[in-house]
Amino acid sequence: MGKYFGTDGFRGEAGVTLTSDHAYRIGRFLGWYYSDGGKKKVRAVIGKDTRRSSYMFEYAIVAGLTASGADAYMLHVTTTPSVSYAVAGDDFDCGVMISASHNPFTDNGIKLVNRRGEKIDDGTIAAIEDYLDGKTPEVPYATGENLGQIVDYAAGRNRYIGYLISLSRYSFKPFRVGLDCANGASWMIARSVFEALGAQVSVINASPDGLNINRGAGSTHIEGLVRHVRENRLDIGFAFDGDADRCLAVDENGNVVNGDHILYILGNRMKQAGELTNNTVVTTIMSNMGLYKALREAGIDYVQTSVGDRYVYENMVATGNCIGGEQSGHIILSKYATTGDGILTAIKLMETVISTKLPLSKLAEPVMMFPQVLKNLRVADKAAVRNDPAVQAALKQAAEELGDTGRILLRESGTEPVIRVMAEAPTERICEEKVDRVIAVIRERGLA
Repeated sequence: MGKYFGTDGFRGEAGVTLTSDHAYRIGRFLGWYYSDGGKKKVRAVIGKDTRRSSYMFEYAIVAGLTASGADAYMLHVTTTPSVSYAVAGDDFDCGVMISASHNPFTDNGIKLVNRRGEKIDDGTIAAIEDYLDGKTPEVPYATGENLGQIVDYAAGRNRYIGYLISLSRYSFKPFRVGLDCANGASWMIARSVFEALGAQVSVINASPDGLNINRGAGSTHIEGLVRHVRENRLDIGFAFDGDADRCLAVDENGNVVNGDHILYILGNRMKQAGELTNNTVVTTIMSNMGLYKALREAGIDYVQTSVGDRYVYENMVATGNCIGGEQSGHIILSKYATTGDGILTAIKLMETVISTKLPLSKLAEPVMMFPQVLKNLRVADKAAVRNDPAVQAALKQAAEELGDTGRILLRESGTEPVIRVMAEAPTERICEEKVDRVIAVIRERGLA
């Protein structure tokens, strides 16, 4: 992680730690960087979510791009995976998504992807950060006919919708499906896709006003979808986050099906179909021990990466593994996408329900989740917490007490000034006690 960019782009409070000047300068740099010293006209595609500040950052980035001579193609309000799809499919030089994902509306972020639709590499990020800090010379302005132009590119979003629809081998016609769009980027796309596939669609949190994205809604507040599924006796429900690169599900009984369940369901189905490359599912260190137990019993191997979908994808590229993800609902299916795609994940879950003739509850049943407690603590210096001897001693003591009956982890958020402490154990009470003890040490050390 760099000074500005974390595991999922440059994220911060809009107008405070992430400003329109940052956005303009990022646009200026990208427009010049990909031009090969001014030898080619750069084409960049830009999408945004529904937060009020997304418009400000969109216009600032576009101003920077065009001032450097690049053409800016505007997808308008759309999902993060649609930007990756457009870049890779329509021969753009790079893509920009303006979103802070699951964060509240007061935050925003700038996510960058390369011409293959993948998250931009660390070397390019370092060059951008040096430019933001004035460590490299100013890039030249374009003039006259070399100025960039702005192109309305809503057609690119429509092609993405068509692509998603084309991926299903089945009609969803018999199913009553609930969708929670988090008042975010999926608010129009998800309904369009599921209605086109024949589902009886019931949508909540699809009235964005710029301030209500993720507010008591979406995959981080899935209790709303749970109520909606139960009250309306729906067959299945899907909840997305603000930029729709995550998906969590709710089964027909109103029980939550998280990212670990989804990895098992899709991985097991791929194994049965002979499509699970290397017989392996890629997880992160935060996946539940219950997932690993279920995978072993199904004869499926797994690997663990650091937390962050970029690390999951890097493993998949290096090894050829074809499915990976996080408990939070970032699921990457490399046959179809280069990033987590919530709507794609929902489609593939629907396909599995239909092809197996089993309800989602039965498909998820083999994954018996160990009790898990995860608590977040805002800190001034994440590295100071991680390296503090007293904190390390508290973690070691908790781990020794748990033995092989559980585990405890401390990790840094890649997108916020937050430390996460997570424990798994035979009971929730034990989890709470271990996590609270470590957090108490962090507070006592004055690090919170």
